[in-house]
Amino acid sequence: MKKPLLTALSAAIVIALSGCSDTKAPATSAAQSDVVAAAKIAIDDSIVKENILLQDFTGPYEGVPAFDKMDLDLIIPAVEYGIQVELAEMDAIANNPEPATFANTFVAMERAGKELSNVFSYWGIWASNMSSPEFRAIQRELSPKLSDFSSKISQNEKLFARVKAVYEGDEYPTLTLEEQRIVKSSYEGFIRSGIMLDEAGKKRTAEINKRLSELSTKFSANVLNDEENYVTFFTKEQAAGLPESYLNAAAAAATERGKEGLFAVTNTRSSMDPFLTYSDNRELREIVWTNYYSRGNNGDEFDNNAIIKETLELRHERVQLLGFDNYATWRLQDRMAKNPQNAMDLMDKVWPAALARVEQEVADMQAIADAAGADIKIAPWDYRYYAEKVRKDKYALDSDEVKQYFQIDKLRDAMFYVAERLFNFKFTPVAAGSVPVWHKDVNVWEVTDATTGDNVGLWYLDPFARQGKRSGAWATYYRSYTTYDGETNVLSANNSNFVKAPDGQTTLISFDDAETYFHEFGHALHFLAADVKYPSSHSGVRDYTEFQSQLLERWLLTDEVIDQFLVHHETGERIPDELVQKIKNASTFNEGFKTTEYMASAIMDLKYHTTDPSQIEDIQEFERKTLTAMGMPSQIPMRHRSTHFQHIFSGEGYAAAYYGYMWAEVLTSDAAEAFANAPDGFYDKEVGERLVKYLFAVRNAMDPADAYRAFRGRDAKVEALMRDRGFPVKAED
Repeated sequence: MKKPLLTALSAAIVIALSGCSDTKAPATSAAQSDVVAAAKIAIDDSIVKENILLQDFTGPYEGVPAFDKMDLDLIIPAVEYGIQVELAEMDAIANNPEPATFANTFVAMERAGKELSNVFSYWGIWASNMSSPEFRAIQRELSPKLSDFSSKISQNEKLFARVKAVYEGDEYPTLTLEEQRIVKSSYEGFIRSGIMLDEAGKKRTAEINKRLSELSTKFSANVLNDEENYVTFFTKEQAAGLPESYLNAAAAAATERGKEGLFAVTNTRSSMDPFLTYSDNRELREIVWTNYYSRGNNGDEFDNNAIIKETLELRHERVQLLGFDNYATWRLQDRMAKNPQNAMDLMDKVWPAALARVEQEVADMQAIADAAGADIKIAPWDYRYYAEKVRKDKYALDSDEVKQYFQIDKLRDAMFYVAERLFNFKFTPVAAGSVPVWHKDVNVWEVTDATTGDNVGLWYLDPFARQGKRSGAWATYYRSYTTYDGETNVLSANNSNFVKAPDGQTTLISFDDAETYFHEFGHALHFLAADVKYPSSHSGVRDYTEFQSQLLERWLLTDEVIDQFLVHHETGERIPDELVQKIKNASTFNEGFKTTEYMASAIMDLKYHTTDPSQIEDIQEFERKTLTAMGMPSQIPMRHRSTHFQHIFSGEGYAAAYYGYMWAEVLTSDAAEAFANAPDGFYDKEVGERLVKYLFAVRNAMDPADAYRAFRGRDAKVEALMRDRGFPVKAED
């Protein structure tokens, strides 16, 4: 969920690409400024005046991206110019005749790449919010160039020599903890990227990186093609069981696709999930389920199986050049888990309890199906449908009844309320047209300190699904908070794929979607609450970065939110206490399904990246055999089947690290108990202050394990997670 800033680049050089500020710090030496400035003199900068993508943000709020002036014709020359400039800047830093210092090496690298950083604020919008065949062609053209660019920096021996000199020099102990962490992370990142290899090894690493960037770009494009091209249309006669709110949105989706009078299930989770939950038509449920879980696996030009196999082979070859047995061991060195065995040990603690719960859930569902004379055996496309019937039978809880109180706008106001109570942030709508946006559905809020009125930044919201927008939900930022070059504000954004209600009607979402809404807002608050000096302190540790956002989900069902914001969309009446209690009583309902579908993907990720790829002849067969060996229930698929597992194959951010969601959930459950046991619960001032100080504001300027201990006074305990999910907890010794 981090900023999509040059995702093709290795972690070793992210710090070189993050600077966006115009102001120069007084501590910068004249020689340093002259060296970097001189690097640009030989480059024709006339393109900057003609290309909005390269220009500094202008306008209100310290400058904002010109999203209303985006033009695809500008992106290739903008990227190529940005690459040229940044390579010149890096070479100037590497060849600086002055002895290496933090200021003339690391601060200089923080400032480098401003033009390219500007470009990638727009790139992220085209890639995620408004993709098109034209942009995907541009991605394919530019991905190998960006990979070459990355390799030139990560293999720059003179630059590494300066990094090493600071890391091993007398200045290092005098640096702040944040600065030491930046230096250490950069040094280790260069090592992990192969700076110590011989020339042949470096050449091969660069070749591998280039090919991997091509493969990941193609993988993403293939998934998006299958999401756009597979739509299930149905008639009124086939609509039995579906709520009116869903049918209204499905009718609008069909009309948009030239099928007026029909209804459409699009191939996204937000459309698929409620259809499988409520539709009485089992034949259609199977079609919708198959379309969704077959993305990237249809044996056509958009099939991803061969891409996965080649990706695994290349990743394995690259880490073997570096002396590692497998990709996961290489990847997890700087993560909280440290190695794949520790990650798998956590999975092993939870997996048996999850399987046992699934067995109970399936038995309950089968009993209801048998009692109704359905004459079926529960299949994957039946799970959500019969789980809903069990929910009604066991807890008298109707998900559609709950949905009537979950209005998207009211939930947004609830998030603002929580942000003010915990972070002292106030959100005020920005007048339409005063800040450029990329789509008419996007709205913007100014974020200020509720006490002083000082500007903290802006928050963009793009809530609805549409063609060209990737599925799922995510958060990002276009400018981060830093102080090294003068204090900057934050430009943050949340993106969702809720099914938009027809004009004039209220968009309602499920309880699960409401949790996701709060989750992603937690990422935005993480950006907005940052109190760090340097851009590189915003790069997160993958198995920690989901923790803060998962924790924010816990405020959804606090009394303060329930009383003020969970009101019926027609009557305005507060959600009844009886219904709230039913929701809480059912809080661990269907936890077997949720845990198992996620964990299957997490374990499969680790299996892919700890297995010699020469032993994986066929991706589908490996997936089947691995799941069978794990005891995977036949009624549940992986949350992300291999051919659409974008977390690990559309890039390397979550590769061998998808377990991180559960690692973070251990922290989440443990931290939630700290609030639950506090005198004033989830709004306790003292615990809330520790939350902001140690868990949000520090970002990656502090070791995550140290930060958590500072908040909690001890390490997190897995037992809290087991209690949360209603799983048996072994007595402590």
